[in-house]
Amino acid sequence: MFANLQISRTLAKNEWMDRSAKTVSESALHQEWEEIRAAQGNPALFRPLYERYYESVFRLIHRRTTDMELSGDLCSQVFLKALQKISTYTFQGVPFSAWLFRIAVNEVSQHFRQQQSNRVVSVNDLHLHDLIDEIGSDPEEQELLRRKMMGALENLKTDDMQLIEMRFFEQRSFKEIAEILGMTENNAKVKVHRILERLKRRLSGG
Repeated sequence: MFANLQISRTLAKNEWMDRSAKTVSESALHQEWEEIRAAQGNPALFRPLYERYYESVFRLIHRRTTDMELSGDLCSQVFLKALQKISTYTFQGVPFSAWLFRIAVNEVSQHFRQQQSNRVVSVNDLHLHDLIDEIGSDPEEQELLRRKMMGALENLKTDDMQLIEMRFFEQRSFKEIAEILGMTENNAKVKVHRILERLKRRLSGG
């Protein structure tokens, strides 16, 4: 069983789902890069980036903690670290949010390791249904498969669960997942495919 994770099944769509991911035009990316370069030269100019991404970073953290106060504290820590390290940031052709999300994911993981407590993986039935459909299933056995899937998820390794969480429960693209976790898009696809194959064997009793 993986460490420091607690799966929570919900019937309704999670209101804290991060919906910030969207296609960003090349011109917008270059404009944002100019803002980042300005902040690298003058930390006071970091504020527009902070205001643009605070809500989406907070939502990502809250989804993993379900604690408003803790989420606020960790979110502040994320932006403090981002400001401290912004001089090291280089243009990657992707939104600045990917870098912030990577810091946020690491901060959450570090917090729960230090506290030796479980972080929450929120799973609502709609996304659980999508996951089951992805691996192929009998529509007449959905409820049974949901229960079996919850058990299978509890036996995933932490890194594998994180990939499933981002792909199916947060509905992120492979490109965004790769950006956040620091891997290639193809590697993210391969890893998720292999995890799905293991889940499929688990559900079929193999």
